[in-house]
Amino acid sequence: MTHYLNCRGKLLDISTPIVMGILNITPDSFYDGGKFSDESNRISAVEKMLTNGAMLIDIGAVSSRPGASEVSVEEEWTRLEPVLKMMNTKFPDAIISLDTTRAFIAERALNSGVAIINDITAGSDPDMFGIVAKHKAPYIMMHMQGMPANMQDNPVYDDVTETVLQFFLKKMEEAKKAGIIDIIIDPGFGFGKTIEHNFELLKNIGSLKTILDVPVLAGVSRKSMINKTLGIKAAEALNGTTVLNTIALMKGASILRVHDVKEAVETTKLFGCYQKA
Repeated sequence: MTHYLNCRGKLLDISTPIVMGILNITPDSFYDGGKFSDESNRISAVEKMLTNGAMLIDIGAVSSRPGASEVSVEEEWTRLEPVLKMMNTKFPDAIISLDTTRAFIAERALNSGVAIINDITAGSDPDMFGIVAKHKAPYIMMHMQGMPANMQDNPVYDDVTETVLQFFLKKMEEAKKAGIIDIIIDPGFGFGKTIEHNFELLKNIGSLKTILDVPVLAGVSRKSMINKTLGIKAAEALNGTTVLNTIALMKGASILRVHDVKEAVETTKLFGCYQKA
């Protein structure tokens, strides 16, 4: 699939897989909460990710871990504003993705240098699609059963792949009608799914990509589908992450969203050599 994303007038080629580095500026994210609480740590983290080959930096100011509490709109923007200013000053050429579910925050951020909106609720805010379309921004929509506070209570599906497929067919139609051009789907590993659901979706990334004809983002980095399966903690899950990222690439993922950029970029390079052999 030849595919470019229009990121504020800059064409980003995702015909071959790319890596999105995660910058969580939350105090309570499941793996790195509080790690980037001051500007010097953030600058060092972004510099390292870009040097190691990240093509996108995904900034999140609200935790979406299982059981996470709500954060006010004001608090979300208070966390974001200085980070976006820092990015514009220190890394003006970086392509920034914003992880938010709120159209108000999305619009402010798109006016402040953000290029891509990454929405884990796929437009639960009724104004989101219109805002993204107005700014001609690429839009990442994710599937989630429930909300972070309750999504892992007891997730049940008759057929998780079919449910996710039908969800995206409906949401993509709505997004296109609103005028959104560049759409990326994220199956939502760990968001309202059991370990078995997660692995079934991983196995069926190729089917989702073929039927929906859009790029797929895989976000498995250090998640519970690795940790619970292996009986380890998130801090020990780098090797497992690399294994699942490799499977995601073989199934057709175009973007790997990760905490560990260097290892993910190496994975994409080796996969590229495998493809060309």
